[in-house]
Amino acid sequence: MYAVTDPASGQTVQTYPTATDAEVSAAVEAAHAATAWGRSSSVSERAALLRRLGDLHAEHRADLAVGIVREMGKPLDEAEGEIDFCIDIYHYYADHAEEFLADEELPVTSGPGRAVIRRSPVGVLLGIMPWNFPAYQVARFAAPNLALGNTIVLKHAPQCPATAALLERLVAEAGFPVGAYVNVYATNEQIAGVIADPRVHGVSLTGSERAGAAVAEIAGRHLKKVVLELGGSDPFILLSTDNLDSVVDAAVSARLDNTGQACNAAKRFIVVDGLYDSFVEKFTAALLDRQSGAPLSSVAAADTLERQVAAAVAEGATLHTQGERHGAHVPAGVLTGLTTERTTARQELFGPVAMVFRAADEAEALRIANDTPYGLGSYVFTTDPAQAARVADGIEAGMVFVNGVGAEGAELPFGGIKRSGFGRELGRPGIEEFVNKKLIRTVA
Repeated sequence: MYAVTDPASGQTVQTYPTATDAEVSAAVEAAHAATAWGRSSSVSERAALLRRLGDLHAEHRADLAVGIVREMGKPLDEAEGEIDFCIDIYHYYADHAEEFLADEELPVTSGPGRAVIRRSPVGVLLGIMPWNFPAYQVARFAAPNLALGNTIVLKHAPQCPATAALLERLVAEAGFPVGAYVNVYATNEQIAGVIADPRVHGVSLTGSERAGAAVAEIAGRHLKKVVLELGGSDPFILLSTDNLDSVVDAAVSARLDNTGQACNAAKRFIVVDGLYDSFVEKFTAALLDRQSGAPLSSVAAADTLERQVAAAVAEGATLHTQGERHGAHVPAGVLTGLTTERTTARQELFGPVAMVFRAADEAEALRIANDTPYGLGSYVFTTDPAQAARVADGIEAGMVFVNGVGAEGAELPFGGIKRSGFGRELGRPGIEEFVNKKLIRTVA
C-alpha cells in the first residue's frame, strides 16, 4: 500500500510495509505518553525545538525536495520552494508561540476578582495528509500544534512514505521527545479505529471531499473535533486592467502551480466581455508555452483529468491544447464555451487545464464565481479599489487575493467554506483550533 512510484517513469522504486494493528496501537500509546511532555514543558522550550526543526529542514532541503519530486512528480524548483515555506512556518510559530499562548486577561463585569483564558493542549491529534504538498501540509498542521504541546500521530499519503519517514526523523533530531510526533503507515480501516480511540482528541485532514466526509462522520460519532481542508475550484476574476500581459502572467502562475495540482490554485477564469477575447488568446498561448512538462502525481490522476476534459468537450466546450497524453504526463489546456450549468464547470480539475468563462459585467462575474460547491480561495483583478473591496466582500470563499497570486504566508490563515471544508491553518487562527481555552476565574 505504501510505495514510492516515480510518476515520470511509472516505476515503483521502493515499498514500505503497512503497519500492523499492534504497531498502530503502539503509535497512539507513544503519543499519549508524550502528552506529559506537552503539559509540563514551557512554551519557550517548545518554540526552541520548532526553530531547530525549521533549521533541519533547511539543512536537508535538497534531500526533501528530491524525494518530493520522486514521489509525486513536482518540478524540482517548486519542491525546493515548498521546503522554504516549511522553514518559514516552523520559524514563524517559534517566533510567535509565546505571544499567541500567553494568558488572555478578561474584563470582569459580573462581580469581584479577575479572570483569564489560559490556552492549553488537548492531547493527541491525528493528522491525515495528502500527496500534493508532502512537507508543507505536514508543517502547517504540526508546527502550531507542537508549539501548543499537543502530540501527533501522522498518517501520510500512501505514495509519500519516504518523505513521511524523513520528516519523523527530523522531528526526533530536533529534540522532540519520543511520541511527540509518530509516523504510522496505517490503512484506512486502522485509521477509523484511531479516530475512535479515546486517547485521540482531534483530527486534521487535508484531502478529497470523499475522505473528508468519511473522517468527519467517524469523528462526529465519537465527538472529536475535525479540521478539514478539502477541494477547491477557485475563481480568478478579471474585471479591468491597464496591463493585460501582467494579469495573464499571474493567471498562468495561478493555474500551473504544482502542475495544477493545488487545492487553492485558480481553476475557473471569469473575464468580463470587453477583455475576454484578448485574455483567452494571450492566456492560452502563455499557458501552453510555460507548461513544465512535469507529470501529474500518477497515471490514475492523469486518467481522471482526461475523463473530465473529454466530458467537457462532449458537453460543448472547446479544448485548446497541443501535445499528447502519455503516462502521467498531460499537456496543458484551456476549455472555453462552458457555462455554469455544465457538469464539468462544477468539478475540480486537478491538473494543468483551465476553464474560462465570459461575464457580461461585475454582477455576472460574481454570480459565476459563487456558483460552485467549493469555497476555498479566490482571486480578483481590477483597477478600481472600490470594486475590489465590493467583489471581495461578495465572494463566497475562505480567502480572497486582490491583484496578486502566490501571496500566501505563514502568518496568513488558510481554509475554506462550503464543500472546501472548515477550520483554519497557519497564522494565529492555526494555533487556535485544537486548544483548551481554559477559563480561570479568581474571585478573591
